[in-house]
Amino acid sequence: MNAATAHLEGGFADPAPQAATAFRAIMSAMARPGRIETITGATPPAPLSPAAGAVLLTLCDADTPVHLAGDADCAAVRDWIRFHLGAPLTGPEEAMFAVGRWDALPKGAFAIGTSEYPDRSATLIVETDQLSPDGATLRGPGIRDTAMLSLPETDAFRANRALFPLGLDFVFTCGDLLAALPRSTEVC
Repeated sequence: MNAATAHLEGGFADPAPQAATAFRAIMSAMARPGRIETITGATPPAPLSPAAGAVLLTLCDADTPVHLAGDADCAAVRDWIRFHLGAPLTGPEEAMFAVGRWDALPKGAFAIGTSEYPDRSATLIVETDQLSPDGATLRGPGIRDTAMLSLPETDAFRANRALFPLGLDFVFTCGDLLAALPRSTEVC
């Protein structure tokens, strides 16, 4: 495979069952903040992780504006997204989904919804070097008592929770692992 056609590879080999399995993993992670799920089937170009690629393949389509931040905003990823998703690439203000490392995602730039439409907010797919059930303590819906999750920081997630029912939702990815932090989760 040469560089001119590399973007043709890396999608789900068997889209319907792989997307269904990925969707279940994503929804399980969202319903149980702090729970780490394995998600496979995608092999996107670097620097995207397989988990980030699977999330994009599952949740985004031609009607889903995507923002690429930092090193994720490269020709190989842009071409892969255009071919496999048909998703329009956009700035952070219009994005329904954004993907990148925590430090590259522009803080305060994404839609947090409105009082009439709190669902019109962005979901950030945060690529991490580590995803483990330790670090910050989590409380809230979907968590029996407490859960723990390695987060890049805590203040931004506490401020996000204070906006509820507005705010951002987060999916953290590392290799073939993912975890989620919905806006309803309290970070202690």
